Amino acid sequence: MKKLFIPLLIISLVACKKNTEKPSINTVDSTAQVKGDSITAVPKISEAEKGEVIKRTNDEILQALKNKDYQKFSEFIHPQKGIRFSMYAFIDVKEDKHFSKADFEKYVQTQTQFTWGSHDGSGDLYKETIKNYLGKWVFSKDYTTSSYSFNKFQGGGNSLNNLEEIYPKHDFTENYIKGTEKYGEMDWKTLRFVYEEFQGKYYLIAVVNDQWTI
Repeated sequence: MKKLFIPLLIISLVACKKNTEKPSINTVDSTAQVKGDSITAVPKISEAEKGEVIKRTNDEILQALKNKDYQKFSEFIHPQKGIRFSMYAFIDVKEDKHFSKADFEKYVQTQTQFTWGSHDGSGDLYKETIKNYLGKWVFSKDYTTSSYSFNKFQGGGNSLNNLEEIYPKHDFTENYIKGTEKYGEMDWKTLRFVYEEFQGKYYLIAVVNDQWTI
């Protein structure tokens, strides 16, 4: 009788153990991406960390422009959406010059002239090569010494600023140079960069100049 009781006791204990064991649950963060059979978590960053990343990016772009290193500048252009250049604060999505990353890299090495817009006041069309536009217009002042702001406007005149309307919920930086007393501070200038995140990196999708207009 004892020999029969021992096997029954073992079977009973095993059954109880199986019933009390909880099934394992794999918790995956909502930001995870599935690649094949593996799961790769995409790290989240805080607003403060994002601000620091974009500030470094802003400064690197300015330095590339100052050095006229347009190959380096092209590395910041959005791989899929390309980049748009606006001569003034008002962004015209139909008329402002837009390049894919590939086209920018192709034409920046050439003497091909493009129409970038028209001069305020005279209305004369502004035609230049990419290099000259970047050197003479975009970086017409040394913006590496400018006043920096993140998602905040510093300069503003009588030209309509529609950046937040055209690029809602996008991050932007502004590099502002105050005007001089000689010209009643009306000779201020500012350079804005608009960014979009792609595969964990922030790329340029727009470069917007702004200054006092008539």
